[in-house]
Amino acid sequence: MIEWYKKVVFENYANFNGRARRSEYWYFALLNVIISIVLGFVLGFISPTLGLAANLYSLAVLIPSIAVAIRRMHDVGKSGWYILIPIYNLILACTEGEKGSNEYGPDPKNDFNEINEIGNVEG
Repeated sequence: MIEWYKKVVFENYANFNGRARRSEYWYFALLNVIISIVLGFVLGFISPTLGLAANLYSLAVLIPSIAVAIRRMHDVGKSGWYILIPIYNLILACTEGEKGSNEYGPDPKNDFNEINEIGNVEG
């Protein structure tokens, strides 16, 4: 799970091209929520000024969050703009990606070394 998170935040920080598997998207989302809760509640109880760390964290992961969501939409064959449609984007995020290549790149599940190739576009 941590490998997926590091892949999204550090290696694909602002990568809006390519495709993201469901596991990449949801593991990132899960760890992001856990970190936000820890920073927000725990540090907020210790000191209100430390609670500001949660706001800084949220600002720091805003771009990777949008990028992985767009790549997730690409995996199901949709434009990244679909993340703006409230319920439908959740349905698409839960849907299995298209098998084989699509207009957004190769299928990330076909690669044997998948963790190193998620988000990359061959071209």
